[in-house]
Amino acid sequence: MAKILENLYRALGLGFALAVVLILALHRDDLATSAPVYAVFFFLWLHVISGVLWIGLLWYFNFVQIPTMPKIPAELKPAVGKFIAPEALFWFRWAALATVITGLIVAHLKGYLANALTFQPTAVVIGIGMWLGLIMAANVWFIIWPNQKKALGIVAVDDASKAAAARLAMLASRTNFALSIPMLYAMVAQMYVPH
Repeated sequence: MAKILENLYRALGLGFALAVVLILALHRDDLATSAPVYAVFFFLWLHVISGVLWIGLLWYFNFVQIPTMPKIPAELKPAVGKFIAPEALFWFRWAALATVITGLIVAHLKGYLANALTFQPTAVVIGIGMWLGLIMAANVWFIIWPNQKKALGIVAVDDASKAAAARLAMLASRTNFALSIPMLYAMVAQMYVPH
């Protein structure tokens, strides 16, 4: 078991294998008799998993990495910039995309995609959550990531441009952090809004 848990991808595989066992044990009959309903549940589950990874990393950056960087001795900072931040940003941006895609699939399968995106009365709450999520994902891909590439030296720029890019990436990250709070409220509140 230690060999499995020592490797991230093996542990991830183990988690999904255990989930498949649980799905088959609890929902085998449901899969055969009501596959469309189960498809919604399945994509919602994937949406939650990818969302936890995305927002978890967003909160890690804002609660841990950004406030801690000024306290790290200068000789240790390159390790964060060269190894930790690029890896975290890889998972961050792809989790954002996965969250958006699975969320759109869920909204489509449940039949409220167009209503939510156009703020129809039956889907205003989820529509707000979806638009906040879309804005946040756009920030990740079009502001945070391009500027982090400069700040981390993945793209070569002068020191002034590097500092400006780091600040812009941080401000966009803080914007996403602030937006994540009402976005999560809207996502959860949707389950309790009368239709």
